[in-house]
Amino acid sequence: MNIFRLLGDLAHLASIAILVHKMHITRSCRGISFKTQALYVLVFLTRYLDLFYSWISLYNFLMKIFFISSSCYILYLVHYRFRPTYDPSLDTFKVEYLVGPCFVLALIFNYRFEFTEILWTFSIYLEAVAIFPQLFMMQRTGEAETITTHYLAALGVYRALYIPNWIYRQVTVSQLSSYYTEGTVDPIAIVAGIVQTGLYLDFFYVYVTKVLQGQKFELPA
Repeated sequence: MNIFRLLGDLAHLASIAILVHKMHITRSCRGISFKTQALYVLVFLTRYLDLFYSWISLYNFLMKIFFISSSCYILYLVHYRFRPTYDPSLDTFKVEYLVGPCFVLALIFNYRFEFTEILWTFSIYLEAVAIFPQLFMMQRTGEAETITTHYLAALGVYRALYIPNWIYRQVTVSQLSSYYTEGTVDPIAIVAGIVQTGLYLDFFYVYVTKVLQGQKFELPA
């Protein structure tokens, strides 16, 4: 593992910690898209089926368990514990427009036409666009709580850090050919990651120019 992937994973962990902390201290899930969180549950469940038949490392195993369990826990908080504070009238993005095309792409563009491989590829495509309902929700309201923007920023940093991670893999020579080995290039993950990072550009502009300057996060009218 290289430093960029480690920092990316830490940013991902930080984003989850920030989101859970936000909901517990405010006792509210206001401003959080249930649909985005449901898509992340689907992403991790379809990606980590190899938990049942493959062993990479203890770190890899623990991270997979954490991402599955934490995403399910967040879904529980939004859908049950803090449900009275959730406003479905704002969370209206049609997720079928994301799930359907991602599945079709996974059937067409994959490395092997096998069940688990197709689901893994589907999860990569879906993660790239899973943030859409959250961004759409923010676009509708025109604003967001500061702590929610910190969550999204950490999530964006997680994906952005995977870009130098891929560059590092490209230039690092390795004698092994496993996907999890340094020096291995994964075109599907690279393209999906670039798309996902691109979706955050407008958000990061407002985040840097307003939130980090102590102002309220508000989208331009």
